[in-house]
Parts: sequence; structure tokens; C-alpha cells
Amino acid sequence: MTDDEAVRRAEAGPTAAYWTPGTPILWRYRENAGDAVHIARPVTVVRDDAELLAVWLAPGTECVKPVLADGTPVHLEPLESRYTKPRVVRRDRWFGTGVLKLARPGEPWSVWLFWEPGWRFKNWYVNLEQPLARWAGGVDSEDHFLDISVHPDRTWHWRDEDEFAQAQRDGLMDAETAGRVKSAGRRAVEVIEAWGSPYTDGWQHWRPDPSWTVPALPEDWDRTPAHVSS
Repeated sequence: MTDDEAVRRAEAGPTAAYWTPGTPILWRYRENAGDAVHIARPVTVVRDDAELLAVWLAPGTECVKPVLADGTPVHLEPLESRYTKPRVVRRDRWFGTGVLKLARPGEPWSVWLFWEPGWRFKNWYVNLEQPLARWAGGVDSEDHFLDISVHPDRTWHWRDEDEFAQAQRDGLMDAETAGRVKSAGRRAVEVIEAWGSPYTDGWQHWRPDPSWTVPALPEDWDRTPAHVSS
């Protein structure tokens, strides 16, 4: 069975059903202040139940990401014009080591685990975002710019505060939404400082099933889900 066939099989089932480990799905983000999907990453399900969705983004996975219309990578554009210049999306590969992503249902952030080459654990990364919306072929969200790095020694620091502020100046996030994001960030920090789940769950020792293949990016990666649920 090809990866595209596996995704279609997953879509044939009820939206609320849990995916079995090894199932390829799409982890996507909509553009800010818009409805179009501008980030799409094929991932493999590690665990999926009422408590947690865990997925593996393998090295070399073909993904979709936004770039400026002239091809300039977004992060190389000066902050003052980063969110106002026209953009397009393009296919690219996930460089470096893979990423394990963990998301609890209804929570306005996901926690990503990064490793150095040779499986030396590097850090956790809290990505503040809309709670994931499940659909038959994957999950969708909207990134909220502000993030948190968490280190093995339990220290942490905010990331991308400048991008968070610029996004508000450029009209990509209103004051009410920004307030909710800050509140979510404070709750995420409370979990970190209490050293709660997932930091105590041993995920840094997890390894992918060697039989898993790298899932392919479907041609219709930007399709509109027929049914969406939280």
C-alpha cells in the first residue's frame, strides 16, 4: 500500500476515530489572517488516543512551506517587512534530524522534541498555536508566533517575541487574540516550572520504528477537509 493510499484509507473512516501507530497523516498550518494552508508536513502517527496525539516528522520529509514571492526564505527577510511582502508556497525537504510532536486535545500549544545527530537530546520546543482541529487526513492549526524553548536542565526562555509583536503591528493578530496567546503561554510556563507532562514522560528516549518509511506529500496536500473537529 502506498502512502497516498494509506492517507485515503484513513480518510475513509470516521473523523473522530483514532489513528493507529504507523499511519501517515498531514500536520498543517493555515496562513495567519487567512484560510489557505501554507505549511503541510507529512508525519507518522506514534500514538493517538483521548489523552495525546504524538507524531514523527522524519528527516528528509517533503513538506510545503511559505517563502517570499521572489523565493527569499521568510526568516531572511527583515522583520519590518517579513509579514507584508507577498508570499508563495513551495515544496522543500525537512532538513536536519527528525522531530517528535506531542499535542493534547484542546490545548493551545504542541510540544516538539529535537535531537542532535546521534540521538543526543537537544531540547523541547513549545509551539503556541490554535488547538489542533482533526479531520480525516490529519490535523490543522494556526501558528501564534510566540514560542518557548525548554532545556534538559529545566531552564526555559521565550522565543520569537519580536515576531509576535510585529505580527500584531502588521494586523495578523488582534489584541484579543494576542491576549489569549499570552495567557496560553503563561499556562505552558506553569507546566514547565512544575515539570509536568510531557517533560517527565521519557519521550526523549523514544525512537521511531525502523520499519516506518518516510511518508510522501500528497498532491492534494491543500485540500479542504470535508469534516473538521477538535
